[in-house]
Amino acid sequence: MAEPERTEPRLRPAPLLFEPAEAAADPEHFFDLESIEDPRELLARATELTHAFRAATDRSMEFQAIAAAQLADPRRFDRLTPAAIAERAEWTEDYAKRMVEFGRELLRANTTD
Repeated sequence: MAEPERTEPRLRPAPLLFEPAEAAADPEHFFDLESIEDPRELLARATELTHAFRAATDRSMEFQAIAAAQLADPRRFDRLTPAAIAERAEWTEDYAKRMVEFGRELLRANTTD
């Protein structure tokens, strides 16, 4: 299922906490990679960042799933439907359902550890 076409501009991603705000304001600046002249060093540092971003993405997705599961919890008087969760997170409803289930699995795993 295709995502609905956006009418408003997409927001910039949240700034990463460990990059100084003044550096983040410069669109040409990216974790000081532009200043590295040695291609070996540039490849090593860019690879480190790639791994860090992938790990951060995976971890933040787990927190999204946990939050979705908590918001959809039938024990909550103010629980949200998958459609409402999808709207808040800018997901499709099908994806929201899958994230709710993934979050429930994560929560069950945390209670059995």
